[in-house]
Amino acid sequence: MTTTVLLTGFEPFGGDAANPSGEAVHRVAAHWEGPEVLVTAVLPVTFTGAAGSLRKLLAEHRPDIVIAAGLAGGRAAIGVERVAVNLVDARIPDNVGEQPIDVPSVPGAAAAHFATLPVKEIARRIAAAGIPAEVSHSAGTFVCNHVFFTALESAESATRAGFIHVPWSAEHAPSSDSAALPLADIAQALEIAVRTSLEITADVSAPGGTLH
Repeated sequence: MTTTVLLTGFEPFGGDAANPSGEAVHRVAAHWEGPEVLVTAVLPVTFTGAAGSLRKLLAEHRPDIVIAAGLAGGRAAIGVERVAVNLVDARIPDNVGEQPIDVPSVPGAAAAHFATLPVKEIARRIAAAGIPAEVSHSAGTFVCNHVFFTALESAESATRAGFIHVPWSAEHAPSSDSAALPLADIAQALEIAVRTSLEITADVSAPGGTLH
């Protein structure tokens, strides 16, 4: 049986000219050699549209692995997210002007879900490739976390899912002093995340927590 991977990024939001997560997903797709089937999509930065699009992709393709990616402007490293919370608290409106505050991503669902990908090993292998990477324990409360939680809540039980936050790309950073990585490195990090998730299921037992 063929293994299927769903890899998603996001369109630009908040007045930005570009979103490196969506651009990096396109790059991974352009160089993918299989043998697994790679399905890619760029999601809208809207609470309703992103979750709805993701659910349709899950139902249509029934992927074995789901990795969603999004922009975390200001971060300097690839952030492999560990926890999705069932909370939407939008600091800014989404791309259609919706700004939900203190509501659940999925009413009646658990308060949080852990990623079901080997997050520590993914971060370790990305860093080993010379790309700054870390395990992150907060995906925020905007559309990124909403998609992360939706993936974990909506995917079939055999599907493993996670989320990766990426910094600005050096090619489209809003200013010269913005924390950024080359787009090629961001795309490589996503491909490493996919390959690692395909190769192993049990994460490494190594420190990955924080003190604050």
